[in-house]
Amino acid sequence: MLKLYYYPGACSLAPHLVLEWIGAPYEAIPVKLGDPTYNAINPAGAVPALDTGEGWTLTQAGAVLHYLARRFPDARLGSDGSPRDEAELDRWSHFLTGDLHPAFFPLFSPGRYTTSQDPAALEAVKTAAQALIARKLDLLDAHLVGKDHVLGGRRTFLDAYVLPMLRWARAMLPGGLQNHPNCERLLRHVEADPVAKKVMIDEGIG
Repeated sequence: MLKLYYYPGACSLAPHLVLEWIGAPYEAIPVKLGDPTYNAINPAGAVPALDTGEGWTLTQAGAVLHYLARRFPDARLGSDGSPRDEAELDRWSHFLTGDLHPAFFPLFSPGRYTTSQDPAALEAVKTAAQALIARKLDLLDAHLVGKDHVLGGRRTFLDAYVLPMLRWARAMLPGGLQNHPNCERLLRHVEADPVAKKVMIDEGIG
């Protein structure tokens, strides 16, 4: 059986939702970050980690999501198989992994981005992070004009992938997502999904 190791509200929320969309049997196991027991499963100490039930464990949210889409093609959460659709799926997956997600790191842990422990210096790191996040959201918001999903007219794992990040942005940016109405619209659309509601309740963040 598949086993997903997750931390409530983290990027592991995405594969948690995708597993529910797929409908295959799985176990969701909450972990405490920094716990040596979990570090033995994923030495990086990050979530998610997916025990594939095949004798090996996969880490990194983007890789986990791609794997699930390919392993369960009947769920239709990946590309349509065309080279262009594959490229677009990869493009936005890499954007979320490499651009939007890391932009939050200084906001979560400002002390890692300055040698100063002065409160003003830490606050300056957070302010810079908020500005960077807003610039990344500008790109996503422009892409979402007239779209109900990240990949055009159908649901893919990208809609699950962006869910935790848009929730963080709404909670942590000045004004939330008021300057990114298409992002807010997509977030509300995904949050309204009964399956997404169930997963967030299960994680204690609903």
